[in-house]
Amino acid sequence: MTPPVLRRDGLPLGGEKWIAGGTTLVDLMKLGVERPAGLVDLGARRGELARITEAEGMLTLGAMTTMAEAERDPRIRQRYPAVHLALSLAASPQIREMATLGGNLLQRTRCTFFRDGRSACNKRNPGAGCSAIGNPDEPRALFGASGHCVATYPGDLAVALVALDATLSVEAADGSVRGMAGSDLHRLPGDTPHVETALDPGELITGIHLPLPDWTGQTYVKLRERASYGFASASAAVCVRLEGRTVVAARVALGGVASVPWRCRGVEDWLQGRIADRNTFLQAGRACVSRADPGVGKDAYRQELCARAVTKALLVACNSASDDAV
Repeated sequence: MTPPVLRRDGLPLGGEKWIAGGTTLVDLMKLGVERPAGLVDLGARRGELARITEAEGMLTLGAMTTMAEAERDPRIRQRYPAVHLALSLAASPQIREMATLGGNLLQRTRCTFFRDGRSACNKRNPGAGCSAIGNPDEPRALFGASGHCVATYPGDLAVALVALDATLSVEAADGSVRGMAGSDLHRLPGDTPHVETALDPGELITGIHLPLPDWTGQTYVKLRERASYGFASASAAVCVRLEGRTVVAARVALGGVASVPWRCRGVEDWLQGRIADRNTFLQAGRACVSRADPGVGKDAYRQELCARAVTKALLVACNSASDDAV
């Protein structure tokens, strides 16, 4: 592969791509999965896009803020524990010092067949087919899969942002900026799995906006095969609002089990008015996976992991708010 040109001026055109920390893009280039025509270095914009600012109760995280910088920020630790945990449980400390928030949101699947550069993969080579379909050894999406792609989205931060109803600022090539709901960033694979986000060519995520935290409790639970530097086999980000021991509002988002960060809106509605106790939350966890595609091989046990992740997250979120909530 011919080494790509690294530019410090101009904007991505055609097959060029932005690069900041490079912790995902460079890996995929080494594997031959990504073959950009050129790279546009964002380093010159770090002073502008790596700030954490607060206005009118909303916290804005610049997209070039590193995961480690956001993780250490006391406002995130105290007001947005779901975000703090999603960051602290991701990757390794060394990678978190380099990886940016914007890049983290845009990381690509860890599917073996996508990353090996050889197997049939519609996400890497549209129209080639999907080697993961029917393969009992490759975990597949329990939600949001299609006949063209069954890969899961691997990230943690995006799951927490979906639960918190975060929004994004997106800058176009002409400098104009538009807003986007965090839940609208990632696209279901459908019959075009290579189109992974709602970003237009040349667009850049510049900011992440966290709304005023008016939840009684929130958290992020990640279940994985090893204690560090492991991607989620199943995860859950939850926010709850209690009145006494009654749930008056809830948000539940799943990670590691779907093609995109997966919001459980039906379960959120079901939780309203329920007593905050272990039995209620076990039922909620089971309900989250009631419509999952069980798949084969490694997939079946992940339904149970997902239900347990939701149950634990709801218990932790409620207990963090009140010692006698559950």
